[in-house]
Amino acid sequence: MAKQYDVLFRLLLLGDSGVGKTCLLCRLTDNEFLSPHISTIGVDFKMKTLEVNGFKVRIQIWDTAGQERYQTITKQYYRRAQGIFLVYDITSSLSFQHIMKWISEVDEYAPHIVQKILIGNKHDEEHRRQVTTEQGNKLAKSYGMDFFEASAFTNYNITEAFTRMTELVLEANRKEPDSTLLSDNNDLSTTETEQEPDYNTCSC
Repeated sequence: MAKQYDVLFRLLLLGDSGVGKTCLLCRLTDNEFLSPHISTIGVDFKMKTLEVNGFKVRIQIWDTAGQERYQTITKQYYRRAQGIFLVYDITSSLSFQHIMKWISEVDEYAPHIVQKILIGNKHDEEHRRQVTTEQGNKLAKSYGMDFFEASAFTNYNITEAFTRMTELVLEANRKEPDSTLLSDNNDLSTTETEQEPDYNTCSC
């Protein structure tokens, strides 16, 4: 059977537990928002196909646990990622402060070509906001990242953020001399199965 996409990218969602990484993923792939909060155990993934710049791109999105006890597991996935979303909760200044820690781990473990986007989630909870839009913009700019405020609850900026990441990864791999991601004969089969894990619910 002919492949139904031109290229496959692996993307990671990183951030503290409870910032809404799984909710972002479920809104993108299933267009649903489920609560209450149930923490991700280890690492899960889902798939989505986007059409970007003439390419049919299959994105394999890994949803990582934010808890300290799982971070040894999740670090193994850094080196295989082409794009990483660093997610904080605009109602939690602590989750925003911890973004610097997540960035340092990305710098240590991820490939140099990896693309990064900062996301301030829970934009719908303006009345509980602890982190201003200006603070998010400033932090993203200091690390050369794009920045989105988003809401998995209202579906605000979800598709936009993932589409932008896909554009950045495509562009980065066009510029990379050794990249084979965009070659016509590239078989991007992965050691991980493309079969999605059995999600009974999307945990946020």
